Amino acid sequence: MSYYLKRTETNLWHGKFSTFPEDVVTHAVSTRMGGVSQPPFDSLNLALHVGDEPADVIANRKRFMQSLGFGLADIVTPNQVHGEKIFRVDENYRGCGCANYADSIPETDALITNVAELPLMLCFADCVPIFFVDVDNRAIGLAHGGWKGTLKKIAAKTLLRMGDEFGTRPQDCLIGIAPSIGPCCYEVGGEVVTRCKAAFPDNHGELLIERDGKIFLDLWRANVLQLLEVGASESNIDVAGECTCCQSHWYFSYRAAQKNRLDRTGRIAACIALKSS
Repeated sequence: MSYYLKRTETNLWHGKFSTFPEDVVTHAVSTRMGGVSQPPFDSLNLALHVGDEPADVIANRKRFMQSLGFGLADIVTPNQVHGEKIFRVDENYRGCGCANYADSIPETDALITNVAELPLMLCFADCVPIFFVDVDNRAIGLAHGGWKGTLKKIAAKTLLRMGDEFGTRPQDCLIGIAPSIGPCCYEVGGEVVTRCKAAFPDNHGELLIERDGKIFLDLWRANVLQLLEVGASESNIDVAGECTCCQSHWYFSYRAAQKNRLDRTGRIAACIALKSS
């Protein structure tokens, strides 16, 4: 496991995978600390669609992007809908969704590109951020895997789409599964159990964990398994193994907010950009 938190010169924290070559990509997972948003969005909320003050979110986005060497107007971000649509981004989409949620790429849950210095950003509060780095073909991807997207196998589909668009070989791609809700906390009910069994008929036994009369879903392993199914190498898949619900002091977590009787919370962001060669 190579995931770690690094404090930046601008007093923010970046979650990073040491397996991603620093001369190929710039990437980070944000934390909830170091921003200007007020409770319950305190403090580095990076999502415009959760009820936070837009001016605060924009200030937070500027702060986060500057810590990565970019400006607000560089961001490309989608309207995430827990689906399986994968969108190839080029220079024409720079700035989409950066300051106005209505301008986001519509109904999309994964972005891919081979354009340098074009940062892709998705937002999360327990769902799984999945990073893809194709060093040989200089291409990247970023996917949003909630339970619906995970069971629709968006991670596997994103990797295959990178093969179609950029020649990415699944066995060579570097993949990072970033912090999200873990099997320790992700209790699920009947519909999720039924759909998990349908999506993983041979493996659901290791994904659905019974404990104290409850059933918990291992989203991390579900994403690993689907990536292995399409040819990814397990040695190239890095699972951060950090639960956002357990560590809600570091990360926004919808489940943790519910436990505290809050109906709203902020979002962390996963961001990645290909460096110029």
